[in-house]
Amino acid sequence: MRLLLFLAFLVVPVLEIWALIQVGQVIGGPLTVSLLLADSLLGAWIVRREGRRAWQSLQTALQGGRMPDRELADGAMIVAGGTLLLTPGFLTDVAGFLLVLPFTRPLMRRLGTWFFARRIRTLAARAAGPGLAFGTPFGPMGASFDEAARGRAGGSGPVIHGQVIHDEPAGPAPRDSGRDLTGR
Repeated sequence: MRLLLFLAFLVVPVLEIWALIQVGQVIGGPLTVSLLLADSLLGAWIVRREGRRAWQSLQTALQGGRMPDRELADGAMIVAGGTLLLTPGFLTDVAGFLLVLPFTRPLMRRLGTWFFARRIRTLAARAAGPGLAFGTPFGPMGASFDEAARGRAGGSGPVIHGQVIHDEPAGPAPRDSGRDLTGR
């Protein structure tokens, strides 16, 4: 992830400069600067309008007693899109408009949901160890949680015979002296 962020902060400015040079060669320098100012002003107006709409829908959802998941996602996308629109450059402006415009935001929300769900599954599989990587909690031939709760694995996995060895002292277990944790 760090490498991806590093490359983004390295590659995006270079691509932005390249795009500015290309547009400047076609339409000229003053017109390129005017176009950057115009799309920043248009972006600021759209961010303000859509931010107000997102705030109103968030308040409506909260007053209605339902979880405002879509409204919070829209608000986050508007903030991110506004940040990209304030960054000088045409490529970041395109990404910003995709996040801010009301007819492209649902597509970006679905894309973000897919990305974060995939990332969470990957992190969960790493944290759980090799068992979840094969699709079951106890490994490729193990029982699922439901089967383990019933007491018998439904699969045809190998049976491992063994003996339980207790490493307990031979004498009687120590008795509780009746004192509480403070020693009284």
